[in-house]
Amino acid sequence: MTLSLIADSWISLSIAILFGVLGTIFMKLSHGLQRLKPACFTAVFYTISFIALTFAMKYLDLSVVYAVWSGVGTLLVATIGIVYFNESLSVKKVFFLLLIIIGVIGIHLNNGLSSF
Repeated sequence: MTLSLIADSWISLSIAILFGVLGTIFMKLSHGLQRLKPACFTAVFYTISFIALTFAMKYLDLSVVYAVWSGVGTLLVATIGIVYFNESLSVKKVFFLLLIIIGVIGIHLNNGLSSF
């Protein structure tokens, strides 16, 4: 397996994260799928995210792909929620978000860093 294929998988994973986050934001903006435009964007963005996620899994381990996708996505969505949607910020929330970061790093370390 070439370095180029692994790099392409990481690019696909980055695209999956970006569109997953966008899908989640538009899900919030759809107000329970009551607003048509944001609801349609939600479906489109999640479709793109899952397609890119599938490509990422071609050359990266499932455990790494899913941990990074969900972990980084969660961190980004939480940050956007706090900054743009005025969601609460507490020491507990920051602590548990840090645990997510530690978990994603732990998955990588467990894989011997070969998929970084």
